[in-house]
Amino acid sequence: MIEEIERARQEGLACIKSADTIAALEEARLEFLGRKGALTLLLRQLGRLSPEERPAAGQAANAARDEIEAAIVRRKEELAKAGTQGPPLDITLPGTRLPLGSLHPLTKIIAQVCDIFLRMGYQVVTGPEIETEYYNFIALNIPPDHPARDDHASFYIHEGLLLRTETSAVQVRVMEKQPPPVRMVSPGRVYRRDAVDATHCHTFHQIEGLYVDRGVTFAHLKGTLELFAREMFGANVNIRLRPDYFPFTEPSAEVAVSCFGCEQKGCRICRHTGWLELAGCGMVHPKVLENVGYDPEEFTGFAFGMGAERIAMHKFGIPDIRLFYENDLRFLRQFAHV
Repeated sequence: MIEEIERARQEGLACIKSADTIAALEEARLEFLGRKGALTLLLRQLGRLSPEERPAAGQAANAARDEIEAAIVRRKEELAKAGTQGPPLDITLPGTRLPLGSLHPLTKIIAQVCDIFLRMGYQVVTGPEIETEYYNFIALNIPPDHPARDDHASFYIHEGLLLRTETSAVQVRVMEKQPPPVRMVSPGRVYRRDAVDATHCHTFHQIEGLYVDRGVTFAHLKGTLELFAREMFGANVNIRLRPDYFPFTEPSAEVAVSCFGCEQKGCRICRHTGWLELAGCGMVHPKVLENVGYDPEEFTGFAFGMGAERIAMHKFGIPDIRLFYENDLRFLRQFAHV
């Protein structure tokens, strides 16, 4: 065994000395010290020796390994030093410019919306995209026999478990864990079995908001959305609230903003109506407050939900939602500096 160790040591030192590149030196290291290297295999055989032979062989093997490792370090320094003696590097020559990426327009919109609400004192909370029926429907006042279930053609994984159809489930989870006041927005992907066309997709992004405390009124909701719209679209933008229906809010409203592209004179962006549909909103339904353990006689709140794609389409004048998902660099480069 000792003779084999000595033979491996001499061969290793010779191979290291003859290595003329860093790559060749690395090959030499693997040949003798790698997992299947010659010296490594000899070290693994030490356990087969008799107790009398093992100490001397172990000492010889460890010494050979240390010597080879030291030789590798020295040779690497020699090669590095030799490399610096070539022609000097001209740092005035132009380098190779690497292409830089940028954030996706939807990522920018979500970040901008969250930033506006963070400045209002809200917190940003995310949650699971695979939800239970309880959090996605029942806790939001949508029991199994509720007609609103027909509006949520969902992707079920198996019975009782589905891809979430809205991020409202995150609001329920937060309210279950903390007492009021709650002031939060929850961005994220949602999934519905919608037919894909210019304005609909089976997968899209929602940003939902919630504020629950004592004395919260519809006036607070209107003021919040009005401030958000002006921060997002411009100081001269107005909002319009029209009655609507959502099972988890009462009363409920549809939110639209005055068209900032034509100043409500009518254009292609607003389809000549002067208004752009933005979000749904309303006062949190008392049943939802009861489901999370809040007393609806003591606390009130408002909620709202908006699509990131819809905001981006309005803001950038994008006619087709499918453009966001095609990963066409010609389209995405337009928003590199937005």
